Amino acid sequence: MDPAGSGFPGVQYNDKKVEKGSGELMLMKNFPSFINENSSQQEVREYLRSISKNERVEKPQFHAAISTKFREHTKEELTRIAENFMDELGYGKQPFIVVFHNDTENHHVHIVSTRVNKQTGKKINDSFEKLKAQQALSRTMEKLYGLSTQEQIEKLLGYRYNSIKQLEVLLERNGFRLSPNKNDEGTLDILKNGAWEKTINAAELNFSSQKKDSRAWQLKAILLKYKELYSCKVFRIEDHRAQEGVLPEEKHNENWKTKIEFESELQKKLRDVFRLDVVFHYKESKPPLTEDNNKKTGSSIATARPFGYTLIDHKTGSVYKGSDILKMNELFEFTSDVIDKRLFESLKDYNIADEPAKQVLLEYLKRQNLDHVPKDFMLFETKKRKNKEIFGVVRSEVKQYLKRQTGKDVHLIRSEDGKYYAIHSKLHYVGELEQLIGEKDYQQFLNPAENQQQVPANPSEKLSKELDRSINDLIFQFNKSSGGTGKDPREEERKKRRKKKNR
Repeated sequence: MDPAGSGFPGVQYNDKKVEKGSGELMLMKNFPSFINENSSQQEVREYLRSISKNERVEKPQFHAAISTKFREHTKEELTRIAENFMDELGYGKQPFIVVFHNDTENHHVHIVSTRVNKQTGKKINDSFEKLKAQQALSRTMEKLYGLSTQEQIEKLLGYRYNSIKQLEVLLERNGFRLSPNKNDEGTLDILKNGAWEKTINAAELNFSSQKKDSRAWQLKAILLKYKELYSCKVFRIEDHRAQEGVLPEEKHNENWKTKIEFESELQKKLRDVFRLDVVFHYKESKPPLTEDNNKKTGSSIATARPFGYTLIDHKTGSVYKGSDILKMNELFEFTSDVIDKRLFESLKDYNIADEPAKQVLLEYLKRQNLDHVPKDFMLFETKKRKNKEIFGVVRSEVKQYLKRQTGKDVHLIRSEDGKYYAIHSKLHYVGELEQLIGEKDYQQFLNPAENQQQVPANPSEKLSKELDRSINDLIFQFNKSSGGTGKDPREEERKKRRKKKNR
């Protein structure tokens, strides 16, 4: 994040999150004993300010955030990642705090420290810090999880492809970018998040043709079969997050391009079942001109449409030109429908087990007043299950909602067949309410009037209340029956006994 002034406002920002319950202090490292988790934010800020006195450093605060995709990493894992990240970046001996935030869809932690070296009083070199941060994070993930960037690159370079373009598509699909080396025309640089990872010699690349191999015929058979089983409707996904996240709106660059992807249910099934990745290629058509001063109008991507596709077979490590397997228009149906990338990713994270759950989620989305409500074919059924921790939180919050009718993230939707479903919009959960809270609580939800009695304190009290309830039911039935007098049957019974006794 952008460096701030000498007041270390990042401490205050994170402390407010903790006070609101949307943040949790996970780690304080390299602080003296008198500065700890019980210290006030003012004490922490004053300490950081006291060791950051360097006239040449106007903005000493270091503030970074590390985020995971939704909830793929726990708060403890993210804290461990943050600690190792600071070591790799050269801040390992600096005093820093790590605060976990739970106020967004994505688990993330904030790190606040100082750019002034605690021991020397000199500024820590922050040149190209964003690139260094990406490299530091890559080394951290490799160290903790064995995710070696170099091993990934070597594996991808070992695929079979017949052109530089196909290699470029393969690398981009896996988070890398191929770029000409500025100093040597015969070499290419492989970058990740803007950071250099490897240089390769273009002349040493081994190109091979897979046009008529046996695997190609197998792939054609797979495509022809699965196109009959799943939706082939292709829609466009637009990603505006780069523009939204980097700078405020007034500083946006009008030349920035929206990232575009194309997706369909068929593509997802091919990835999940056969490890086949379909990548569409398109050209951005020029915006139309108005009659008035020949000004451009409309979106440059409004008529963007694929003209071809690449098929990546991860099972055999091969890249194919799609039309060599099956013509694109024979396989896919293109629509003009568009969905935002952020919304699409969140919808994919829901546990949509069947068609009724999908329809319930669509109904919920319709009620959210979205600019563009997703179509049915944009939601994919998935067997994904939420872990016990998430399920436990959802169940607890749903029960609280049923008791108090409070909770902005919990929503109840009734399906067409009359069943109630619970949706947790923050934790991306959708499921039948009865399965979530149990049959007893579900019946209480359906029939609240029959469950107003409090739970008896002991068995005898329970028996007494059940007896009273049974008698009251008899009174109700007596009053309701035709020809009834409306009198208490217990009183009638006593009268009969007195008459017998008198006889």
